[in-house]
Amino acid sequence: MAAAEATVEELATELSSYLDTNRINQVRRAYYYAEQAHEGQMRKSGDRYITHPLAVAGILANLRLDHQSLMAAMLHDVIEDTGIPKDALVEQFGDDVAELVDGVSKLTQIEFRSRAEAQAENFQKMTLAMAKDIRVILVKLADRLHNMRTLGPMPYEKRLRIAAETLDIYAPIANRLGMHAICTELEDLGFSSLYPMRSKYISKAVEKLRGSHREIIEEIRGKLQEKLEERGLPGRIMGREKHLNSIYNKMKFKQKSFHEIMDVYAFRIITDSEDNCYRILGAAHSLYKPLPGRFKDYIAMPKANGYQSLHTTLFGMHVNIEIQIRTEEMEHIANNGIAAHWMYKNEASGVTTINQSRVDRWVQGLMEMRERADDSMEFIEHVKVDLFPDEIYVFTPRGRIMELPSGATPVDFAYAIHTDIGNAAVACRINRNLASLSQPLQSGQTVEIITAPGARPNPAWLGFVITGKARSSIRHTLKTRKRVESLELGKTLLKRSLKGFGAKLSDISEAQKQAVVSHNQVNSFDDLISDIGMGNRMAYLVARQLVSGGELVADEPASLEKAAEAEANGAAVTIRGTEGLLVSFASCCKPIPGDPIVGVMDSGKGMVIHSDTCARLPDDNNGRARLTHLNWAKDITDEFAVELRVELERQRGVIAEVANAVAMADGNIARINVEDQNARFGIVSLVVHVHGRKHLARVMRRVRNIRAVTQISRVRY
Repeated sequence: MAAAEATVEELATELSSYLDTNRINQVRRAYYYAEQAHEGQMRKSGDRYITHPLAVAGILANLRLDHQSLMAAMLHDVIEDTGIPKDALVEQFGDDVAELVDGVSKLTQIEFRSRAEAQAENFQKMTLAMAKDIRVILVKLADRLHNMRTLGPMPYEKRLRIAAETLDIYAPIANRLGMHAICTELEDLGFSSLYPMRSKYISKAVEKLRGSHREIIEEIRGKLQEKLEERGLPGRIMGREKHLNSIYNKMKFKQKSFHEIMDVYAFRIITDSEDNCYRILGAAHSLYKPLPGRFKDYIAMPKANGYQSLHTTLFGMHVNIEIQIRTEEMEHIANNGIAAHWMYKNEASGVTTINQSRVDRWVQGLMEMRERADDSMEFIEHVKVDLFPDEIYVFTPRGRIMELPSGATPVDFAYAIHTDIGNAAVACRINRNLASLSQPLQSGQTVEIITAPGARPNPAWLGFVITGKARSSIRHTLKTRKRVESLELGKTLLKRSLKGFGAKLSDISEAQKQAVVSHNQVNSFDDLISDIGMGNRMAYLVARQLVSGGELVADEPASLEKAAEAEANGAAVTIRGTEGLLVSFASCCKPIPGDPIVGVMDSGKGMVIHSDTCARLPDDNNGRARLTHLNWAKDITDEFAVELRVELERQRGVIAEVANAVAMADGNIARINVEDQNARFGIVSLVVHVHGRKHLARVMRRVRNIRAVTQISRVRY
């Protein structure tokens, strides 16, 4: 007992450097309450359980956190492990402390079926906890850090699970909060528990290398120190250690060798003011040559989590030297991140952080999240992760966290997973509900992409995607697809025109093809065919050049008159309705299967299909010669839009009756609009999707049979 009391007294001594006696006594009271609650409980190591909450409070004291956080650290396992209700804590220590303890308990209680689920769900809980009170997460991080430090006695399976969870969830959260010191320790402890052999191997290699590099490190440090003294600049120079997990990740993901990583000598120079940071930078650059493109000024443009520093890489003594230059305040914020906000401000000693306003703004952003969430069980769908304003975090259905720029859509998400998934995307679910592919995503949503074999990117996607990967992938696929389709359509049209001249493409010699290619000044015969498919050349004229045996005439107007006759002799081109980018249907006459149709070649856009009777078609010989006669394929299953005009007597429920009649005939209403009406009559405009003329006749018959309908007709402009 005496030893434990001495330990709490040691903590009290440390706290006296920044807390007043009244607050220290409150922390002490929380300790004795927890000690009593945990009486008789032991840790796996054989120590009394109370040593754990005390150690967690010690970690938070190093961060100079407020007394309520320290009290919550003492009591953080009381609700969960001893059965004492939250109300009892409210009575003893007030609402704030009880809320903190309850928040930490809720995070600890989460049970997961799989690691992937843990990653997504726990991240959601974390964000909500941060929204309610950021200190919940600080207590939880300190709790996890002490558990990782004392992981040894745990069973093997549990050790692996805790280590994996630490690397997946807690270290990234610490990093996001700018708490570099805790993040790196969690990473290294997690790494050595998960991969003990790899950790041991890298650790030994680092020790060995450090020994052989000691002289060169000392020499660089000496020269930097000399240069600072020469210019009268204050600054302490520290060597920066490479962390085991960071070395391993660089070797694994960046495919760098151990020596490649370790041959960079890293130093940090801490000075007293921002001005001196830039002066020290100048001094370092006068000593060694800076590497171009490797300088970063995070003082003028801090990172989103408040981190500030100057980074530069120099080349000297045949090695690369990385230097970070920052003030004491910046160093404090770099190591402790958001925890720096709760550093006790003792006005007498003037202890404060120069970066306080930035951290305040950041915390304000987190507190706004709290207002958006109705209760602690309402997860992240109502909470925006505000730590990085330019990024959003969404989850795959398996719980993997994807980081995307703000404003990203499900299409960006699909391409971020894999190009093939992006190319085959047809729809998406956001939080299990079907949603539009163009809808901007919000942080915390779970996004599932629905793919279909043979699906292709839609050109309209380029109007809303924002990631470079999505944009370039869509453009590349569309370009390739347009080329394939233009070749296919061009070949069909050319074969048809050749048939009108009584020739076949297979009969044309390579010499004839080459002569026509040269005459038309294109690179290849494929380019020529592609041009026909794109609508940039007439199939009839190219066919005539091919059969003229090298007699290449100019495209004179008189020849167009003969084209109509030659075209009539050729077989009609079959249209399936799914030809792709280079075949489109005219919006003026909206042709459907069964309508007599013709194709008009539109320069650069391919073929536009019109109804044979469309008023917009040319009626002179030259114009008719440019038309392509088309047939519909027999087995078309696609739907086509048709506009109908229905005149009816006004009656209650008549619109619903019309809609029901269309549905009974298996039609699909895309739009319904009441255009003109008086007391007795009305005109309804309908856009209906049908499979063809027979289907349309069935729909019109059903609608016509309604007693109130006086007339129904198909609209063609």
